[in-house]
Amino acid sequence: MKHLPLFFDLAGRRVVVVGEGAKAQGRADLARSAGAEVIRLAPAEARVEDFRGASAAFVVTGDLDGDTAAQRLAREAGVPVNVADRPALCDFILPAIVDRGEVVLAISTGGASPTLATILRGRIEAALPQQLGALARLAATFRSQVNALIVDPARRRAFFRRLVEGPAGRLAMQGDEAGARRAVLGDLDAARSHQAAEGIAHIVGAGPGDPDLLTLRAAQLLQEADAILHDDLVPPAVLARARRDAEFVSVGKRKGRPGWAQADIDAELVRRVSAGQTVVRLKAGDPFIFGRGGEEVDALRAAGLAYTIVPGITAALGCAASAGIPLTHRRIASAVTFVSGHSATGAKQPAWAALAAEGHTLAIYMGASEAASVRDRLLDAGSPPNLPVAIVENGTRPDQRVSSGRLSDMARLVASRSQRGDAGPSLIVVGDVAAYAATADQPQLAQVS
Repeated sequence: MKHLPLFFDLAGRRVVVVGEGAKAQGRADLARSAGAEVIRLAPAEARVEDFRGASAAFVVTGDLDGDTAAQRLAREAGVPVNVADRPALCDFILPAIVDRGEVVLAISTGGASPTLATILRGRIEAALPQQLGALARLAATFRSQVNALIVDPARRRAFFRRLVEGPAGRLAMQGDEAGARRAVLGDLDAARSHQAAEGIAHIVGAGPGDPDLLTLRAAQLLQEADAILHDDLVPPAVLARARRDAEFVSVGKRKGRPGWAQADIDAELVRRVSAGQTVVRLKAGDPFIFGRGGEEVDALRAAGLAYTIVPGITAALGCAASAGIPLTHRRIASAVTFVSGHSATGAKQPAWAALAAEGHTLAIYMGASEAASVRDRLLDAGSPPNLPVAIVENGTRPDQRVSSGRLSDMARLVASRSQRGDAGPSLIVVGDVAAYAATADQPQLAQVS
């Protein structure tokens, strides 16, 4: 982050604007709208004394020499200065602003592209209702009452979420302030009689790694969670989409490494939800495809606790698309099967003869350590040695790597990947469609977007 975004209270403070013309007038009007006392100066009139005691200065002369001279005067007086269209001379920048009364959004590119900031402002303005400020005023009106009545932070956040998203919020957005106030008072009366906090668990798919592939619902829940119990395979870029004050607990399980037992994860979920927390159990890919989400739902059901399930883009779909591999193809493959490279002790084994059928694509999860065994079983079941294979490592992420070869070489391909020492999670695709893989030596055929 190049600049730290701050909202500065200018009410009753002096702001100096050096320059003439429409752009200088715009800076002056903007400062006045924030309650500032604005001093206008022509470039030739500016002196150091004019800046002393000011909170900020805007320089808009349109001339490099004039801008530089005024900037030096402001700095000599110890006043932070913004020089229009000259980022190198600025102590602070002026962002593109979306103003909805109490709700103000600032968009900045750090001076790299004011045009881009303007375009983004237009899109955000089109998406945000004009009455958003009324909703913020409603929340502010009741903040002290809610804080005094509801001590538990989780319950308090839930109350304000209902205020914003529920009947009161809808009435405020429609301009019915009196109706909105009545709705909030009704919710406060309900809160006075409510003793126990009600928790909930959200079993959420984090997708294959690219944070832009999170579902809209997943992104919303990450902003609501009190605690996030996440896999090791969930990257920091996805966790960065969560609420900043949420509690993060890594409960990852990686083969060959110490980690949380599934029974311990189940117990932790039950404990936190029973205590009234909103918990997101964030699982790489989709929680119900080799994610053991079903076991966690069983534990929550047995405890009589509330839960929801939010599917995610599973690794097979995300990684294959990112590598340009169609898992099915009208002329090549009419079926696809998701297979685990290793199974729980005593679990039913895949029917390898059926999986080896022609026109069938296999997406193999967690298969790196069992690559030789999977290869041998497919060969024994009748798959041809020259059947195309692709290994997608860190699929959809910036450090994605794709290796391709033949079934007979699968174990060697996996071994060469593992010998690097920095190997990431990988998906193995077996079948004729794997020949479509875009490797480092080929142009990328497709991107997930």
